[in-house]
Amino acid sequence: MSNPAPVPQLDSLTATAKSAAAKGPPPVHLWHPDYCGDIDMRIASDGTWFYMGTPIGRPALVKLFASILRKDPERFVLVTPVEMVGIVVEDAPFLAVAMEKGDGNLGPSLTFRTNVDDEVTAGPEHPLRFEEDPTGGMKPYIKVRGELWAKVSRPVFYDLAALGEERDVEGVTMFGIASNGAFFPMIEADRLTEF
Repeated sequence: MSNPAPVPQLDSLTATAKSAAAKGPPPVHLWHPDYCGDIDMRIASDGTWFYMGTPIGRPALVKLFASILRKDPERFVLVTPVEMVGIVVEDAPFLAVAMEKGDGNLGPSLTFRTNVDDEVTAGPEHPLRFEEDPTGGMKPYIKVRGELWAKVSRPVFYDLAALGEERDVEGVTMFGIASNGAFFPMIEADRLTEF
């Protein structure tokens, strides 16, 4: 099957993204240009961005691309007002690399910083989720924006797990994390010894 339009060059995508970002956070949820096919870009499970098999070494360029990233039902896309291209994301597009604990009106709050300098506070709008890894262990994620999630890095996960507490959730004692007035169950308390 052929692409509906030629895939734009990286320079064209970069220039359009810079222009859009100059006016503030790009409103990617409002942009619906024609799909131009896939571009040879991949976000590895460790958060490294690759273009044509080579890591993108410029943090400013990675942040620029991250600002125009969106998750559509079919795929992850980089989107500008005039073009949209698909990319590959191996796990989550971002990595939560730091966490800060605070106290607010709703109790403890946990604020995470991603590898592209987004900051989000876990709570109803930015939930935490936990997935059991088939090889053993737990993979934690925090929602950043839209349907884009950050995987919590292992060192941050250790700090996060140390803040865990047990609560009754629908008659089951769950171990989980409280932040900004919400509780995010991680695992049944009686299974903690498995991890």
